[in-house]
Amino acid sequence: MLIALNDGTADAVVRRHLHHLVDDEVRASPSIRGGQTSADRALAAFSVAGYAARRSQVLPETDRGASRLSPYIRHSLVPLSRAWEHVADGPARDTRKFRDELLWQEYARHLYARVGVALHRNLRFAAPWAGEFEPQAWPHRMHCIESVVSELETDGWLVNQTRMWLASQYTVRSGAGWHAGQEEFYRHLLDGSRAANLLGWQWTVGAGTGSAYGFARWQVEKRAPQLCRDCPLARACPIEQFPVGAAPVPVTDAPANLTHDPHLSDTQGPTDVVRRRAPRSVLLTVDSLGDADPALAAHPALPAAFVFDEPALARLRLSSKRLIFTVETLQDLARRREVVVYLGDPRVIVPGLDAAVTFAPVPSFARYAEGAAVLHPWPWLVPPHSGSVASFSAWRRASAGV
Repeated sequence: MLIALNDGTADAVVRRHLHHLVDDEVRASPSIRGGQTSADRALAAFSVAGYAARRSQVLPETDRGASRLSPYIRHSLVPLSRAWEHVADGPARDTRKFRDELLWQEYARHLYARVGVALHRNLRFAAPWAGEFEPQAWPHRMHCIESVVSELETDGWLVNQTRMWLASQYTVRSGAGWHAGQEEFYRHLLDGSRAANLLGWQWTVGAGTGSAYGFARWQVEKRAPQLCRDCPLARACPIEQFPVGAAPVPVTDAPANLTHDPHLSDTQGPTDVVRRRAPRSVLLTVDSLGDADPALAAHPALPAAFVFDEPALARLRLSSKRLIFTVETLQDLARRREVVVYLGDPRVIVPGLDAAVTFAPVPSFARYAEGAAVLHPWPWLVPPHSGSVASFSAWRRASAGV
């Protein structure tokens, strides 16, 4: 099935063609727009000065130092290398901290490319993991929780500090299985990627490091004191003290390739362009929607194609604001070149496109790779290595020059 991008605004397109795949009211994020034009504007407006001191500030919003570039980085509208160079002339401490965050994103991609679906379960240490989503694990009488959940559901973006608050409250304090909590994040976050979202939750609940993040009132008072002042539980705060941590218990089924990668070529994808036949189109994926996509840049005369994966979306039930962000991005691209959009099963549609496509370091890319006419390498910020990815520090030590 073809989707007409000119059927009105992005929310109108989603309402007409994709409404059966969402469970919420169809509406865009009020604060973040999709598209290369929006990404370029956001990057140009971002100054790294003050980032190190203010990146974790929550309230007032005017004091926040977070870049808000993550939705554009997630979809490669702003490649990691471009964000890295953008801050080259910034204050040394701020530049170093911002680049550390970019490296964390790259580490998440390396880890997910290496271990794949194993990242959906406890990676190294035991933590509550399984179970259905438990909304009561985020008590709405706690103002610090209620306000952040509201921002997640409305804007589809959160400061990293408040992501840790919600994850810690959900699992470390409430004891709910973290996987369902991260799925709720994934439904709403415009920067939601399996790699970064799963790794973030693993790190916060202690499954990745053995040391859980202990959410407590002190952090709220420091980063958003207004929330405590206005909270009905201010005199009986349930998070007054840090939670008592348990001794870490290693899991017995940790992925064998955490410390060594015997299949590095599969993890990193092709290092050169693989040409099978002449392409008739360029296929874009959610991992690479920007103008700098290698396949898109290499074939400027070919129409671009995108497939909304109907079977996957029916299962995921993403928030409509995520689909609107994607449609906005495709509509923006359609102002510069022909774009054809499909709704259906990629395994059925892609083989008939004879497309050039850029490799993506995610397990689901297999459904696109098999039918590709030309396969372009992924533009890594740091080339994958065969050493340990058991922790960020271990990965970084094995990554030359970072």
